Amino acid sequence: MTNVGWFDASSGASGDMVLGALLDAGVPHEVIAGAVAAVAPEPITLHAEAVTRNGFAASQCHVEVGDSETERTWAAIQELIGTADLDAPVRTLALEIFGRLAWAEALVHGTGVENVHFHEVGSLDSIADVVGAAAGIVHLGLAQIGCSPVALGGGTVEIGHGRVGVPAPAVVELLKDAPTYGGPLERELTTPTGAAILASVVTQWGVQPPMTVSATGVGAGGADPVGHANVLRLSVGVSTGSTSSGEGSDGGSALVIEANVDDLDPRLWPDVLTALLEAGASDAWLTPILMKKGRPAHTLSVLAGAEVAAAVRREIFRQTSTIGVREHTFAKHALDRSFTEVELDGHRVAVKLAYLDGELVNVQPEYEDVAAAARKLGRPIKDVLSATAALARGQVAPTTG
Repeated sequence: MTNVGWFDASSGASGDMVLGALLDAGVPHEVIAGAVAAVAPEPITLHAEAVTRNGFAASQCHVEVGDSETERTWAAIQELIGTADLDAPVRTLALEIFGRLAWAEALVHGTGVENVHFHEVGSLDSIADVVGAAAGIVHLGLAQIGCSPVALGGGTVEIGHGRVGVPAPAVVELLKDAPTYGGPLERELTTPTGAAILASVVTQWGVQPPMTVSATGVGAGGADPVGHANVLRLSVGVSTGSTSSGEGSDGGSALVIEANVDDLDPRLWPDVLTALLEAGASDAWLTPILMKKGRPAHTLSVLAGAEVAAAVRREIFRQTSTIGVREHTFAKHALDRSFTEVELDGHRVAVKLAYLDGELVNVQPEYEDVAAAARKLGRPIKDVLSATAALARGQVAPTTG
């Protein structure tokens, strides 16, 4: 069964609300506190407080540090997180979240990512929110995470560049491909940190998916407005969706992560694709396109499961020149598969077998094995391919009387 989670963001989301929901859902305090302490260059206190919001019980997470007003550049944050004693998946997800924040700020201010200066989200308490959230989410081991449409709030809010309307410009960019709505209160409900966390971890937007809920966490925001529960709810459990379609195995959902790139040295593409596959992608490919003003370019497409999506996104940003990616969630169906080996004139070749309702419908020898055998035997590859496929079919063919 697949471990899944679902956020109810009908009252918005912020970093401390995410932390509170994770702790309330059962993530051990030491998991989050340990990750936060690994990043902070000075003593830091993290504790959860049982509170109520409009009569509903919730957990409010407090992060207390000495330099809560310090601004940092994207490069400084990369250095801080990159050199911290964190598990690799936690580090990757934390950098993914901040990478999205940097990208959004760069778009909003018309500058390069390397020139971005974080104001509120550059302080240690905000860094702790991001790293703590990454640690908690990785600890839960959720293969898929869903989220309701996100409430943004209304009115105005004071940020590092003055007073702006809600949602803040960075929030708009971060949640551009997600379902959102204004209200229901005239105050900021979703912060840039909360938006970046959701944008980085959510694999499917909409109503709660079919699941058996084993734990629920309720994270409280700082305010307790009259008549409204200012909370973020996280449900954790296992998927109860269909696991068989009668046509083989239902592979659940998968992400296709894409970026249009027009300024990368084409000699780099083979190594880029290799790096993405090594990061855990199921497949990666290029499609030639023609962009505005007649510029030739490529669409990079990467197929990945939710559990490796953060690592794949990070590798795209590391290996290419793009500053943004788009994602689509697709249903994935696959035939039941098994593997066997055949021997042709002393050379072993691995063969993949695919079945539909128990019937063998596809036999595919592994190309690298076929090519190696063909070279050693001095035979055409096509001959070795057909010969090994025939041998494999003969091995698994049902006997008849």
